[in-house]
Amino acid sequence: MNHPSEIKFLEGPQSRWREFKFACKVLIEFIKGYRSLAFVGPCVTIFGSARYNEGHEFYDLTRKVGAEVAKMGFTVLTGGGPGLMEAANRGAKEVGGRSVGCNIILPHEQEPNPYLDRWVNIRYFFVRKTLLIKYSYAFICMPGGFGTLDELFESITLIQTKKIKDFPVIVMGKEFHKEIVEHVKLMKERGTISPEDDQLFIVTDSVEEAIQVLQERSIKRFDLRPEDVQKPFGWLFENRLHLKD
Repeated sequence: MNHPSEIKFLEGPQSRWREFKFACKVLIEFIKGYRSLAFVGPCVTIFGSARYNEGHEFYDLTRKVGAEVAKMGFTVLTGGGPGLMEAANRGAKEVGGRSVGCNIILPHEQEPNPYLDRWVNIRYFFVRKTLLIKYSYAFICMPGGFGTLDELFESITLIQTKKIKDFPVIVMGKEFHKEIVEHVKLMKERGTISPEDDQLFIVTDSVEEAIQVLQERSIKRFDLRPEDVQKPFGWLFENRLHLKD
């Protein structure tokens, strides 16, 4: 469900003053997100459902993925909520890695999960989605619903249109995503995407394969190091995310 002010904005033309105030609120949200996430280091964003809890096979898989990504030196970035987002952050936290979240404010008061070193609460989905993409050198999509698929295809579209670099997109769960993969093949056959566009992501069940892709297409390609963290400015009251080594 959208935030009330977002619903009002999307109703159509408003007064200039109301639209100016909305634009200012959005700007403030972006600045808040930038200040919170600018110093957390190279990230891998993990998308996934909020509805699969501990004990489910997808929770266990996501927890393992989060741990292995963190062991590589990446910061694990998620939507900050429960379910598979929690599992990814938990896996990172359990191996001493960096774990951060970009939590959405919803009417039912989604709370940040307890495995976050740092998080930012965001009112608007489009701002949150921008932040989840902005700081990452790879995207891993676990099983999920509409929101997860929205994040997945947003990432692919940005890579396809060269709005961001050719970061790896890894979809975990061949059986869960098989109909989506078939639909991508259909789009290719019907010419609504380019012949090479189905190479913009990989689908796998193997955590080891996913980690190898990150090693080759993120760490080596972009010459990443765990210490590659932007330096904060004290005079702006900025501070880096301090975690034990």
